[in-house]
Amino acid sequence: MQGRKNIAAGFLFLAAFMAYGFVLIYLRDFAPGKEAWIADYAVGKHFESRLAHVHGNLFAFINVVVGYLLLRLPVGEFAAKGISWLTLAGMLMPLGILAEVLFGVPPLLVIVGGVSMVAAMAWFGVAAIGLRPIGGGAER
Repeated sequence: MQGRKNIAAGFLFLAAFMAYGFVLIYLRDFAPGKEAWIADYAVGKHFESRLAHVHGNLFAFINVVVGYLLLRLPVGEFAAKGISWLTLAGMLMPLGILAEVLFGVPPLLVIVGGVSMVAAMAWFGVAAIGLRPIGGGAER
């Protein structure tokens, strides 16, 4: 049954990036030199740090939703497995942004993660078009 790992990874990833949000709050409001952080808030590493936080939480939530839907909808095994793994790989994007900010890593993980998430969403959309109504009700 595909989806369980997405739900588990999604919630763990969500917790991690929520905690990272507290780090960002600390840097903005309490850290020594917070004035410099505030002055550079919309550029460079500061902006990328916020991008990582936002995309980390978004992609975590997407994994939870995709996992739940894969458990509930009659998506074929091959499609479910591919969608599941691509959605998990999508979480490389925010990790890649953080790796760029912290370690100067090239943006390869960002690209791989972004492409994976877009591919997963497109695949799931196509799979959803082919689903039959559940429960005998008429499709509207």
